[in-house]
Amino acid sequence: MNDYTEAEVQRALAEDLGVAEQGITVVRADTGLVLGGEVESPHRRDEIVRLVHERFPGVAFAVDIGVTRAGAPTEAEELA
Repeated sequence: MNDYTEAEVQRALAEDLGVAEQGITVVRADTGLVLGGEVESPHRRDEIVRLVHERFPGVAFAVDIGVTRAGAPTEAEELA
C-alpha cells in the first residue's frame, strides 16, 4: 500500500461501470484501509467489496458499509 492507495480505490469505485459508486469513503487505518458509507442493498455492498478485492489484492481492508433500508411509504404524507 502506498500514499496514493486511498485515491486509487476511490477512483476505481467511481470509474468502474458495474459499481460507479461515489458515496463510499476510503480511510487509511493501522491495519489497512476502511471502506465506509451507506448503500441500498447487500448486493451492492458485495459488489464494492468484490471490486476492491480484485483490483487491490495485496491491500488489507475492513468494511464498514451499512445498508440503507429504503422502502415505499406506508402512509400518505400530510402537507400543510
